[in-house]
Amino acid sequence: MVNSNIYKLEARRSYKIIQGYLSSDSQRTVRVRIKENLAFLTIKGSSDQQGLSRYEWEKEIPVCEAEELMKLCLPGIIEKTRFEIIYASHIFEVDEFYGENDGLIVAEVELASISDIVELPLWIDREVTGDSRYYNASLIDRPFGTW
Repeated sequence: MVNSNIYKLEARRSYKIIQGYLSSDSQRTVRVRIKENLAFLTIKGSSDQQGLSRYEWEKEIPVCEAEELMKLCLPGIIEKTRFEIIYASHIFEVDEFYGENDGLIVAEVELASISDIVELPLWIDREVTGDSRYYNASLIDRPFGTW
Protein backbone atom coordinates (compact mmCIF):
# COMPACT_ATOMS: atom_id res chain seq x y z
CA MET A 1 0.00 0.00 0.00
CA VAL A 2 1.13 3.54 -0.73
CA ASN A 3 0.73 6.34 1.80
CA SER A 4 1.57 9.57 -0.04
CA ASN A 5 1.60 11.24 -3.45
CA ILE A 6 5.39 11.56 -3.57
CA TYR A 7 5.52 8.72 -6.11
CA LYS A 8 3.86 11.03 -8.66
CA LEU A 9 6.81 13.42 -8.48
CA GLU A 10 9.25 10.54 -9.01
CA ALA A 11 7.32 8.91 -11.88
CA ARG A 12 9.10 8.69 -15.22
CA ARG A 13 5.73 8.23 -16.94
CA SER A 14 2.07 7.53 -16.28
CA TYR A 15 -0.84 6.21 -18.34
CA LYS A 16 -4.48 5.20 -17.98
CA ILE A 17 -5.51 1.55 -17.92
CA ILE A 18 -8.96 0.03 -18.36
CA GLN A 19 -9.28 -3.70 -17.84
CA GLY A 20 -11.91 -6.34 -17.53
CA TYR A 21 -11.94 -10.04 -16.74
CA LEU A 22 -13.37 -12.82 -18.87
CA SER A 23 -12.50 -15.20 -16.01
CA SER A 24 -11.54 -14.39 -12.43
CA ASP A 25 -11.02 -18.00 -11.33
CA SER A 26 -8.15 -18.15 -8.80
CA GLN A 27 -6.42 -20.89 -10.82
CA ARG A 28 -6.52 -18.91 -14.08
CA THR A 29 -7.57 -15.37 -14.77
CA VAL A 30 -8.22 -14.08 -18.27
CA ARG A 31 -7.86 -10.32 -18.57
CA VAL A 32 -8.49 -7.80 -21.34
CA ARG A 33 -6.54 -4.55 -20.94
CA ILE A 34 -6.47 -1.29 -22.87
CA LYS A 35 -3.43 0.85 -22.10
CA GLU A 36 -3.39 4.11 -24.07
CA ASN A 37 -3.45 3.00 -27.74
CA LEU A 38 -2.42 -0.62 -27.02
CA ALA A 39 -4.48 -3.62 -25.94
CA PHE A 40 -3.61 -7.02 -24.49
CA LEU A 41 -5.18 -10.36 -23.69
CA THR A 42 -3.51 -11.89 -20.63
CA ILE A 43 -3.88 -15.27 -18.96
CA LYS A 44 -2.43 -15.72 -15.47
CA GLY A 45 -2.10 -18.92 -13.47
CA SER A 46 -2.36 -19.22 -9.70
CA SER A 47 0.24 -17.59 -7.44
CA ASP A 48 2.90 -19.49 -5.57
CA GLN A 49 2.45 -19.85 -1.77
CA GLN A 50 4.15 -16.51 -1.02
CA GLY A 51 2.27 -14.65 -3.73
CA LEU A 52 5.58 -13.69 -5.37
CA SER A 53 5.36 -15.58 -8.65
CA ARG A 54 2.79 -16.81 -11.13
CA TYR A 55 2.66 -17.97 -14.72
CA GLU A 56 1.63 -15.25 -17.18
CA TRP A 57 0.94 -15.35 -20.91
CA GLU A 58 0.19 -12.13 -22.76
CA LYS A 59 -0.58 -11.25 -26.37
CA GLU A 60 -1.06 -7.83 -27.91
CA ILE A 61 -4.38 -7.53 -29.72
CA PRO A 62 -5.98 -4.68 -31.70
CA VAL A 63 -7.75 -2.09 -29.52
CA CYS A 64 -11.01 -2.61 -31.45
CA GLU A 65 -10.92 -6.33 -30.53
CA ALA A 66 -10.24 -5.49 -26.88
CA GLU A 67 -13.22 -3.12 -26.88
CA GLU A 68 -15.42 -5.94 -28.22
CA LEU A 69 -14.08 -8.39 -25.61
CA MET A 70 -14.80 -5.84 -22.85
CA LYS A 71 -18.49 -6.33 -23.64
CA LEU A 72 -18.13 -9.99 -22.57
CA CYS A 73 -16.26 -9.26 -19.34
CA LEU A 74 -17.57 -9.92 -15.86
CA PRO A 75 -19.15 -6.93 -14.10
CA GLY A 76 -16.64 -4.63 -12.42
CA ILE A 77 -14.32 -3.01 -14.95
CA ILE A 78 -11.06 -1.79 -13.37
CA GLU A 79 -9.99 1.79 -14.11
CA LYS A 80 -6.66 3.13 -12.91
CA THR A 81 -3.67 5.31 -13.66
CA ARG A 82 -0.29 3.59 -13.54
CA PHE A 83 2.84 5.49 -12.56
CA GLU A 84 6.26 3.96 -13.33
CA ILE A 85 9.05 4.83 -10.91
CA ILE A 86 12.66 3.66 -10.92
CA TYR A 87 13.91 3.21 -7.38
CA ALA A 88 17.05 1.36 -6.23
CA SER A 89 17.48 -0.36 -9.62
CA HIS A 90 13.91 -1.68 -9.71
CA ILE A 91 10.85 -0.48 -11.59
CA PHE A 92 7.89 0.11 -9.30
CA GLU A 93 4.43 0.31 -10.86
CA VAL A 94 2.05 2.33 -8.71
CA ASP A 95 -1.63 1.95 -9.56
CA GLU A 96 -4.12 4.61 -8.46
CA PHE A 97 -7.63 3.19 -8.77
CA TYR A 98 -10.93 4.91 -9.61
CA GLY A 99 -14.61 4.00 -9.60
CA GLU A 100 -15.59 1.38 -7.01
CA ASN A 101 -11.92 1.07 -6.02
CA ASP A 102 -11.38 4.81 -5.58
CA GLY A 103 -8.84 5.59 -2.87
CA LEU A 104 -6.81 2.40 -3.37
CA ILE A 105 -3.18 2.95 -4.34
CA VAL A 106 -0.98 -0.13 -4.72
CA ALA A 107 2.68 -0.50 -5.74
CA GLU A 108 4.13 -3.56 -7.44
CA VAL A 109 7.72 -4.33 -8.38
CA GLU A 110 8.80 -6.82 -11.03
CA LEU A 111 11.57 -9.13 -9.87
CA ALA A 112 14.16 -10.92 -12.00
CA SER A 113 13.83 -13.83 -9.53
CA ILE A 114 12.00 -14.42 -6.25
CA SER A 115 15.35 -14.19 -4.45
CA ASP A 116 15.84 -10.54 -5.49
CA ILE A 117 16.31 -8.18 -2.58
CA VAL A 118 14.16 -5.08 -2.93
CA GLU A 119 14.63 -1.81 -1.09
CA LEU A 120 11.19 -0.27 -0.59
CA PRO A 121 10.72 3.46 -1.08
CA LEU A 122 9.63 5.45 1.99
CA TRP A 123 6.26 6.18 0.37
CA ILE A 124 5.25 2.52 0.62
CA ASP A 125 3.16 2.13 3.74
CA ARG A 126 2.88 -1.65 4.14
CA GLU A 127 3.53 -4.93 2.38
CA VAL A 128 0.46 -6.65 0.88
CA THR A 129 2.16 -9.29 -1.29
CA GLY A 130 0.12 -12.47 -1.24
CA ASP A 131 -3.01 -10.76 0.12
CA SER A 132 -5.50 -11.76 -2.57
CA ARG A 133 -7.88 -8.89 -1.68
CA TYR A 134 -5.51 -6.59 -3.59
CA TYR A 135 -5.45 -8.68 -6.78
CA ASN A 136 -7.19 -6.82 -9.58
CA ALA A 137 -9.29 -9.89 -10.33
CA SER A 138 -10.48 -9.87 -6.69
CA LEU A 139 -11.31 -6.17 -6.84
CA ILE A 140 -14.04 -6.79 -9.41
CA ASP A 141 -15.90 -9.07 -6.98
CA ARG A 142 -15.12 -7.14 -3.79
CA PRO A 143 -14.19 -3.54 -4.60
CA PHE A 144 -12.04 -1.56 -2.20
CA GLY A 145 -14.94 0.81 -1.53
CA THR A 146 -16.84 -2.04 0.20
CA TRP A 147 -14.08 -3.01 2.66
